[in-house]
Amino acid sequence: MKISITYRLFLALFAAAGLAVVCMFLIMQQSIEHGFRRYVVGQEQAQLARVADRLEEGYAERESWDFLKNDPRQWRRLVVTSFLREEPGPPDRECPGPPPGTRPDGPGRHGGGPMFLPPPGFGERFYLLDAGKQPIIAPSEMSGKGDLRPLHHRDRVVGYLGLLSHRRLSDERQLRFLREQKLALSLVAGTVVLLAGGLSLPLANHLVRPIKALAAATRQLSNGKFTVRVPVASADELGQLARDFNALALTLEKNEQTRRQWVADISHELRTPLAVLRGEIEALQDGIRHPTPEAVHSLHGETLRLGRLVEDLYQLSLSDLGALAYRKRELDCAPLVSQAVEAFRAEFAAKGIALTSELGDGSGHPLFADGERLRQLFDNLLENSLKYTDAGGKLFVRLEYTDTGATVHFQDSGPGVPPEALEHIFERLYRVEASRNRATGGAGLGLAICTNIVAAHDGAIQAMDSPLGGLWIKVTLPLIGGMA
Repeated sequence: MKISITYRLFLALFAAAGLAVVCMFLIMQQSIEHGFRRYVVGQEQAQLARVADRLEEGYAERESWDFLKNDPRQWRRLVVTSFLREEPGPPDRECPGPPPGTRPDGPGRHGGGPMFLPPPGFGERFYLLDAGKQPIIAPSEMSGKGDLRPLHHRDRVVGYLGLLSHRRLSDERQLRFLREQKLALSLVAGTVVLLAGGLSLPLANHLVRPIKALAAATRQLSNGKFTVRVPVASADELGQLARDFNALALTLEKNEQTRRQWVADISHELRTPLAVLRGEIEALQDGIRHPTPEAVHSLHGETLRLGRLVEDLYQLSLSDLGALAYRKRELDCAPLVSQAVEAFRAEFAAKGIALTSELGDGSGHPLFADGERLRQLFDNLLENSLKYTDAGGKLFVRLEYTDTGATVHFQDSGPGVPPEALEHIFERLYRVEASRNRATGGAGLGLAICTNIVAAHDGAIQAMDSPLGGLWIKVTLPLIGGMA
């Protein structure tokens, strides 16, 4: 049978409370019984002292124990009169007199309070021994010696007074007191158990409510409803779980939006060259245009542009999946940057852009990197500057080293990039101008590929405003000695 977490939590709370109450009941029961027994023993010891005082007085008067040996009734009266003690009471209260055979002015005299008699059978537990510990007054069968109290006369021991220990309480008043205490304790324990049972179910529901909300939200999230959120009502572990769930839902929502935008952008990027190719081919088919070398060259250009776009998409997908082959080894960064700059120098010169570099000597600052991927990184950055820097502008490439890394700076002249676009410039298919002509601009994938290559080398890439008025791309790669 399937039991919900609410009832399992209820049973756990109720069982814990019940177990605690049962343990408390047993401990308190033992404590009350043992404490009461200690109290009774204390009272008996006090009574033992009073009987001993009476015996010492009797011995002092007669100088022997013969008065008890010859008249055993004296023993009974002595024990009984030792219980006669004065208690405060109203002056007009009628008080009983002393038992027959006792003196009114003796140790058992009473004035204005009632007399208290020993519990039934208590007197039979007293016994008297002489100085040699031989029985004078003693039960016929003694199960044990019990407590002995020496009796003194003129600084010498003349006898011993003993009190047999009892195995269990026999006085009805004492037993009734214990029964009443146990009954009260049982009622308290039963009441606590009932209260625990009554409070455990609401408490279990309260504790499980956030879990149920998370479960319901998770089902909605699995069904594609990424806008679902759960309220954060506490600062404990459940509250942290709710915050983490909301962060996960927000991330999935953004990823879904990015995926849809990605599909839409790719469709848009592919639609343009395909539409141009279709128009050119249909014009040739309809005889509007003739298959001249110029027409074939235009078709070839659109095919190349479409091929570059598909290749960029393929490279980006490989870098996203981590499937790009990285063959890392120890190398210097300066020769790679120099080769990339020299490869583009003619194209920059053809566009009228002054390309200058300051690379220095990279020896002694090795990187652990893939030379081919770094060359792809630098080529993409140089091509980006070539496409978007106005004719007659400048590009300054500088390489510098720190104790932990090598930093390559690409600073070009205008046009610049709006500040709000700097944080999006490395996003795929993003253009500063959405209406930019695809003939001059790329597909917006080059910088996204650069980001993946830099991340694969544990580096960092950053975009900011250039001092020359354009864009400043800063790439930092860790040196071997500075790697974590």
